Amino acid sequence: MNRASRAEPFHPLGEINTTPLIDVLLVLLVMLIITIPLQTHAVKFDLPGPSARPLPLPNPTSNLLVIRADGTLRWNGLTIDSRELRQELAMSRQMNPSPELHLEPDADARHGDIDQLLATIKQEQIHKFGFVGNERYRGIF
Repeated sequence: MNRASRAEPFHPLGEINTTPLIDVLLVLLVMLIITIPLQTHAVKFDLPGPSARPLPLPNPTSNLLVIRADGTLRWNGLTIDSRELRQELAMSRQMNPSPELHLEPDADARHGDIDQLLATIKQEQIHKFGFVGNERYRGIF
């Protein structure tokens, strides 16, 4: 009954502690499971083809951009979409000196459309920019 008094010699363990190895392997397995779907995931979409009509060159002095109530854009009198607008803004930014951009929003145009248009103009880094046509609304407010 006296176990404490009995001295057993210390024997070194001859086995490897596999717990840390299993932990590392489990972490690597989880990382592999998480990253595999990202590598195989693909977003498929159709890119638009080349435009049927060539875009006109921006006017070297000033360009008029009109947004109508239905959200359509007109660049110097021609109807364009947002992709073509970005191309026109990029071409006018590269001109030296850069031409002025005059924005004429329709009175019934949605504020969200105008806000998106202003964000596009800012992203394209157009610095010479102003609103025109506001004088016709002077008596309304």
